Amino acid sequence: MQIESLKVFCDLAETESFTKAAQINEVTQSAVSQQISSLEKLFKALLIERSKKKFRLTREGQVLYDYSKQIVQTYDSLHHKIQEIKDIVSGSIRVTTIYSIGLHDLPPYIKKFLKAHPTVNISVEYRRATQVYEDVLGNITDIGLVAYPVKDHRLEVMPLRKDLLVLICHPSHPLAKHKVVKLAELQNQKFIGFEPDIPTRKAIDKILKDRDVNVNHVMEFDNIETVKRAVEIDAGISMVPQGTVAQEVAKHTLAQVEIDDADFFRPLAAVYKKNKVLSPAMRQFLDLLKTE
Repeated sequence: MQIESLKVFCDLAETESFTKAAQINEVTQSAVSQQISSLEKLFKALLIERSKKKFRLTREGQVLYDYSKQIVQTYDSLHHKIQEIKDIVSGSIRVTTIYSIGLHDLPPYIKKFLKAHPTVNISVEYRRATQVYEDVLGNITDIGLVAYPVKDHRLEVMPLRKDLLVLICHPSHPLAKHKVVKLAELQNQKFIGFEPDIPTRKAIDKILKDRDVNVNHVMEFDNIETVKRAVEIDAGISMVPQGTVAQEVAKHTLAQVEIDDADFFRPLAAVYKKNKVLSPAMRQFLDLLKTE
């Protein structure tokens, strides 16, 4: 029996998916099935109730998971401790991020980190916020990057920084003539929004509701880039994080207008699974993300 087999079993137990367990460990689904079968033969016990309706561990499977998790975490801690002693920063870091952070905030940090640690491999996946949390909790990714982080007892949340929300519109739009507007001036305006389940959309909806401002949502998208493209063709106005429109404002394809009523900020955070054993590379990458 190898520790790798115990890790595969733990990943399977946590994700409840042979596909995801295979993805995490970079093996085929067949290989996952074979390793589980080998463990069942070793312990002479059925570990998983193979039902099409729901994934479920047997009593023996739950016991094996509890002990295997401790073994795998202890092994990871040992491996990372040896790396620390040798002052080695290497290995892989899996990052899952929402689109706006991945496209506009993350690249300079990755560039700086890889320049200092060229032997580290960083893979980045772009996902919706709900999927970022699922990937973190399912061990599919090491670190998740989100806006408006949710509290979850299973997660560690590391606050990063805050983005100022600004109004954007086409340069020929009447609101573009102003450097500053009040939220009331958005009343009944055609509005390009994020889809309703996206945290930034929920936050913007609350801002407008608290000020008793009603806008006309004419389009809804799941990512910042499509929102900007819709505003660029003058389909409506929008509210977005300031850092995501710097290039368009500089090229005059979008106009940015500050909101006079108050400063509205979008908090960003890194999340990772509680009790996760962080490698030296992961810790240093998180430390870098905390810097301005």
